[in-house]
Amino acid sequence: MFNQSVAIWLLIALAFAMANLPFLNERLMALIPLKRIVKKPPFMIVGELFAWYVIVGLVAYAFETALVNPFPRGWEFYVVNLCIFMVLGFPGFVYRYLLKN
Repeated sequence: MFNQSVAIWLLIALAFAMANLPFLNERLMALIPLKRIVKKPPFMIVGELFAWYVIVGLVAYAFETALVNPFPRGWEFYVVNLCIFMVLGFPGFVYRYLLKN
């Protein structure tokens, strides 16, 4: 299907895009328009960020099972990945809260 290098770069690009998506639009999960809300509240952005983290994690697991046998992971792996995902979303955070008026 893919070679490993293409899958890794595709996953990094997907994670970067999905980590910034909650900050860059006013729709729920980038699909559902919020009619009564002018600006998304922070708790909704955090919830979307976590939902996109889970979706990207499932895509990563699908890539891993397609390329190699899955390795066992502990809770530390998921915490570190969540932190990396939030760091990838930093440009969207800066744009939404620090640059945009």
